[in-house]
Amino acid sequence: MIKVREVIVCEGRYDKDTLSQVFDAVIIETGGFGVFNDREKLALLRRLAEARGLIILTDSDGAGFQIRGYLKGAIDPARVKHAYIPDVPGRERRKKAGSKAGTLGVEGMSPEVLTEALRRAGATFGDGPEPGARASLGGADMYALGLAGGPDSSARRAALLKRLGLPEKLRGPALRDVLGALYTRDELAAELRELGFPL
Repeated sequence: MIKVREVIVCEGRYDKDTLSQVFDAVIIETGGFGVFNDREKLALLRRLAEARGLIILTDSDGAGFQIRGYLKGAIDPARVKHAYIPDVPGRERRKKAGSKAGTLGVEGMSPEVLTEALRRAGATFGDGPEPGARASLGGADMYALGLAGGPDSSARRAALLKRLGLPEKLRGPALRDVLGALYTRDELAAELRELGFPL
């Protein structure tokens, strides 16, 4: 797995699945055109851009360029890098028919092509944390903070997400990744104490 400092933004869950097999990074999916009407998701992407920077990696079709263009206009361009995949004829294995363009999307790309796309975009690769970078949170951290596995973990998560101004639908690994990208464990513990939750 190749560690990437920036948050990778892709279109959908199959893209995310493919990328997560190659990169150790926070990967956020736009939900396709759903991002156009999702103010919470856009606010989250802006916060992640400020904290870590974004790499936008969408399909090289019309829809991918529309999503890329929307994000390009909605997020500070100084905090965004653009990665592009080549036009490769074919169709993804899970699909019965190919795309309208007849080319593969992000989910159909090889690890080598994806790595090269991020390299050309200027991704920050490596194992060492950059100054100011947040440490990732693990499942044990989430449990210790009472955000997973406990009787009141659901209420704690809901209260914390509201306090931090994060989308209330964040769950599971996506929640852990976003919290880890934006906050340290100690910062989250302090926020929970402010909410009146014992640790």
